[in-house]
Amino acid sequence: MMGEERRIEIEEVSEVPPPPRARVEVETPTETFERKRDYLAGFLAEKPAEAPAHGPGGDLQAAIVETLKTIYDPEIPVDIYELGLIYDVAVSEDGDALVTMTLTTPHCPVAESMPGEVELRVLSVPGVRDAEVKLVWDPPWDPSKMSDEARLELGML
Repeated sequence: MMGEERRIEIEEVSEVPPPPRARVEVETPTETFERKRDYLAGFLAEKPAEAPAHGPGGDLQAAIVETLKTIYDPEIPVDIYELGLIYDVAVSEDGDALVTMTLTTPHCPVAESMPGEVELRVLSVPGVRDAEVKLVWDPPWDPSKMSDEARLELGML
């Protein structure tokens, strides 16, 4: 590969054909008004989608996140969610929660106890049938994962 010579072929042209123009059918102002009115009526008649209780963006997931925000790192006065230690909160249709999290370092003094505490707190959320905490080290945690709120609290902003 090192001794191989690469060549880029260049073709010079004097002009490029213009692209085809979009064709728009002309409509009368009355037709335009009727089309917009129909669209607006349909838009106003549409009911907001019910937020699912389970799954992403659901009430149960939001309740779990709120619970995680009550668990604080013992060395830093910021909760584990704002610190960016929670990578994912997944909730099944049956109310089974899977929390994927990390710690600031594998040598963290609470490496043994923190996942158990998170699991117990998540199990205490009404509607959660079962909870599992998956502790991962990849990607490793670093301060860029912290929320702006956490950075402000720690004087990093």
